Formats: sequence, C-alpha cells, structure tokens
Amino acid sequence: RPSTGSVRNVVGTLVVAVLIIGVVWFVRGSGAVTSQTISLSASASGPAPRLDQPAPPFDMRTIDGQIVSLSDYKGRVVVLEWFNPDCPFVQRHHAQRTTMIDLAARYAPRGVAWVAVNSTCSMTAEKTAQWRKKWKMGYPVLIDRAGKIGRAYGARTSPDMFVIDRDGEIVYQGAIDNDPGGRSSSPANYVDQALSELLAGKPISDPKSRPYGCPVKYPPQARAGAGR
Repeated sequence: RPSTGSVRNVVGTLVVAVLIIGVVWFVRGSGAVTSQTISLSASASGPAPRLDQPAPPFDMRTIDGQIVSLSDYKGRVVVLEWFNPDCPFVQRHHAQRTTMIDLAARYAPRGVAWVAVNSTCSMTAEKTAQWRKKWKMGYPVLIDRAGKIGRAYGARTSPDMFVIDRDGEIVYQGAIDNDPGGRSSSPANYVDQALSELLAGKPISDPKSRPYGCPVKYPPQARAGAGR
C-alpha cells in the first residue's frame, strides 16, 4: 500500500496542475496572452523614430520588382502596414476580415497612399505575392528581408501601423485597432481615426498605441543591400 504521505503528494500535484491549466485557459480566453506577451516579444533594434519627427526614408523593391521610395509620396499622407501572411493576426485583418484593404480603398480617393512592408527574413517575394493576390491587396508590398526598413522604423509586430503626414512626419504609430483578442464586432480603429482627424486638420487624439501581433522576424544581423 502506498504511504499516506505519497498519496498526499500525488493529490497535491494534481491540484496544482488543475489550477495551472485553469489559469492558462482563463488568460487565453480573456485575450491577455494575445495583447501582452506577443506585442512585447518583438525584437526591433535601434531607436525608433519619435512622433512628429521625419519618417525614415526608404528605397525598396516591391514583390513586382518595382522600386518604391518614400519620396515618391511627397506631399501625400502615407500609411505603412507591417505584414506577414503567416501571422494569425495579419490573417484576421486580411482573410477573416478585410480591415486593411477596406481602409486603404476608403482613403485612396482622398490621396492617402497605403504601403505594406514584409520584414520577415525567411519569406520569399514569391510567397508574399501569392498571399497578396489571394487577399486582393491593391497596394504595394515591399520586400524587406534584411529588415532595413523595419529596424529604421522600430516595427515590432505584424501588423504594426505608421501614419505619415503630408510633411513627412510620423503622426501615428501602433495597433490597427483596440481589439487584440479579435472578439469585438465593432472595434475602434485607431488608423481610421488618425486619418480622419489628420485630413480634417484636427489634432490626432490617439497618436500612439501598443501594437499587437506576431513579432517581426528580423534576421540576426541586417546587411546593407540584402533583401532587395
């Protein structure tokens, strides 16, 4: 027969295990893991540009082989969307919903340029092109496998959003909306709000928020000229 102490140890272990499982289930259900640990685990190195400071210039190839520069959009409002089609958070806004393409289409007639950037070091332009076609993305997608643009902007997650005003300054950075768990039927869209206020000549009420998504998968060391 097992001793009384052994039985107590087994029972105690089982109780602790059940409690741990319950806590994990609760946290996942509440979206806390999604909104906290994922957004903090990205690893952009170097100082990120500050709000109301000039946006870092870039010159990079798209999946179509065209060279796109920030200077091409001089005098226009620009939205940068960090993009990785393997990420569930990106899939939510492109496959389950059409958040990004709808917003880009809504503001295009008002002169807003929308550009996606894929800084995933292991993803080819061909694979990115397949997803762009499937999700009917009508705007350019830059291939930044060396992480040159991503590190310059301090992009941490996919998605991570930046709004640049007509003077070339960053006026919004952060999440696309306030719904990291994906449970709201009508989330507050921070980028929509920023664009609406910016084009109306009003101060942006929420210029910065905490981005959520998958960590941007930068290479261990970005090399000049790589990823083009």
